[in-house]
Amino acid sequence: MKKGFTEQDVTSQAGKTFVITGANTGLGFETARVLSGKGARVVIACRSEEKANKAMERILGLHKNAELAYVPLDLGSLESVKACAQQLQAESKIDVLINNAGIMVPPYELTTDGFESQFGVNHLGPFALTGLLLEKLSDVAGSRVVNTSSIAHKAGKIFFDDINAEKKYSATGRYAQSKLANLLFSYELQRRLEAAGQSTISVACHPGIADTELSRYLPGLLKAATPLMKPLFNSADQGAWPTLYAATGEDIKGGEYLGPNKRRETAGPASHARSTHRSRDPELAARLWDLSIEMTGVDPGI
Repeated sequence: MKKGFTEQDVTSQAGKTFVITGANTGLGFETARVLSGKGARVVIACRSEEKANKAMERILGLHKNAELAYVPLDLGSLESVKACAQQLQAESKIDVLINNAGIMVPPYELTTDGFESQFGVNHLGPFALTGLLLEKLSDVAGSRVVNTSSIAHKAGKIFFDDINAEKKYSATGRYAQSKLANLLFSYELQRRLEAAGQSTISVACHPGIADTELSRYLPGLLKAATPLMKPLFNSADQGAWPTLYAATGEDIKGGEYLGPNKRRETAGPASHARSTHRSRDPELAARLWDLSIEMTGVDPGI
């Protein structure tokens, strides 16, 4: 697309089912809003049923015939991830899994399973959920897995020697690690899907700099400056454009990475984005894949 992809370019999604993690707010909500308005069945996977119900009420206020459902999901708990995947088996089909939910630069904490929270919630949870749903996705020709990364991945490295930050914790460093992990996983998943001859594809995206609730843990001065910088950001609905492109674009191929096309990928309509050489390192990705299986106990089987 010459000028980039926006929600206006989303074609009819009637007959398709999308599972979106964290669709009760922010980018996930905007993605759910657009897809449900285009006739899709949208399953909102998030921790709070109350927030999910409020989100669905908002969408139904815009699209009275929207087909919506809720499944509980806490990406910081492997037990919850497994229960969510089991509940999703009851869906007649899943066309697209959108791994959207995440956390950004929180104080140091561990998930229920003892993982550093950003690595656990942003990478290990989605890795496990995807692995548990791959067989379900493979039943639909041309199904997709969409993983949400960030421009922060460019500063990322995988701390294999201190994966749970027991020796040292930097909130921004661990966030960058988790976003690099999202890309390594997305690219490795595509390589393995191709090698297995499957038609499911893996696509990654990032929202640029978008005005969402993720900013709640930003340091004081940076958080205070955020309102002044808002005119330079994508709004939440604009930040969802790369996700929508990755999930519905008719010209999208497996292994692609989408993001905003203005101001060095920080804002604007969606187009193809650039990722670091490190994010495309197959040896690094394979090592992360094996570690993820070891930590989650979930083997995607490809």
